Amino acid sequence: AVVIAPTRELALQVKRELAWLYKEAGARLATCVGGMDTRTERRALDRGAHIVVATPGRLCDHIKRNNIDLSELRAVVLDEADEMLDLGFREDLEFILGEAPEDRRTLMFSATVPKGIAQLAKNFQKDDTVRVSTTEERTQHSDIEYRALNVAAGDPENAIINVLRYYEAQNALVFCNTRAMVNRLTARFSNRGFSVVALSGELSQNERTHALQAMRDGRARVCVATDVAARGIDLPNLELVIHAELPTNSETLLHRSGRTGRAGRKGVSALIVPGRSRNKAERLL
Repeated sequence: AVVIAPTRELALQVKRELAWLYKEAGARLATCVGGMDTRTERRALDRGAHIVVATPGRLCDHIKRNNIDLSELRAVVLDEADEMLDLGFREDLEFILGEAPEDRRTLMFSATVPKGIAQLAKNFQKDDTVRVSTTEERTQHSDIEYRALNVAAGDPENAIINVLRYYEAQNALVFCNTRAMVNRLTARFSNRGFSVVALSGELSQNERTHALQAMRDGRARVCVATDVAARGIDLPNLELVIHAELPTNSETLLHRSGRTGRAGRKGVSALIVPGRSRNKAERLL
């Protein structure tokens, strides 16, 4: 099987889960992700793998260089399929699916299913494809409590600091719309004594891996991130999500908030709403 994920972090997270799940079966796993050494990946592929977890661009490279043999491929899994279309991976995905054997199974997973995904599914899945909805796609499950907090125009950053202090969450994730805002808030929180890490596209793979590890082992309690960097990430004990800047649409709100309230645990999703953004916040909710 090949599992394709939009970001390196998500691909490595999927591999970690599969490693313990298939350990007793003796399955061989390999990863093909950007930012890693291509030669090491090629050697792993040469040895043969039962499951390859990959990001789209790097997998395309390996296919074009004949480093990977897809002739025995039984299943292709697209994780966070909608995000991959948003990030412009459509051509890569179409190339990969076009190279895969006709008789494979194609499985697509996403918390939201916009038109583009439905179209991709129609083109690359068989006629007897079944669509499984585990929960209502438009609504969040009841383990997440939403809070919209009205703040004065110049006060959002102070408000975020107060929310962090009020909830004293074991782990908190603060979402921003731009890398510049991520850098700004990270510096601000650090100055105020919070143990904080950043997660955005401009960081090296090493920095991103260290940031997530610091959150997992308790060295950091606050992670400031962009949407793409934190998509699909599972941080154990994440109790609080703060939207420092409102997301652009309700799907993004759903995905962001879904980082908390996982596996039966409770969580809070707090929207910071400066006066002029009140209508937008109401629309999102």
